[in-house]
Amino acid sequence: MTLTPGLRAQLLIMVEMEDTAKRIGSGDVPVLATPRLLALAEAATVRAVERHLAPGETSVGTRVELEHLAASPLGTHVQVGVELTEVDGRRLVFAFEAHDKHTVVGKGTIERIVVDRARFLARATR
Repeated sequence: MTLTPGLRAQLLIMVEMEDTAKRIGSGDVPVLATPRLLALAEAATVRAVERHLAPGETSVGTRVELEHLAASPLGTHVQVGVELTEVDGRRLVFAFEAHDKHTVVGKGTIERIVVDRARFLARATR
């Protein structure tokens, strides 16, 4: 495992109906849903470290702090960037920020733990 602070990744989406609070069920308005914003941030953390894990390893989310600061209506392009800020053994801490062309949409931290995929799945299916 060659994980060091500073690893980064980005994702860019255009908000579509399936990304909205109305569709996901987290509200009744057609704007980017908070759960979708979180899913995008988590996907970016996975992208940041996937090539740096040993064969058979993966990472799983364990803790999230998220501030959803601005609404993003349909058609808005939202970019989510993450940076690995801390490595403490198997524990990884990421900072993330999402923005559109006008403002910061959301920000926060995500913690993940590096695990052996096979052992993790074996425990999860007991």
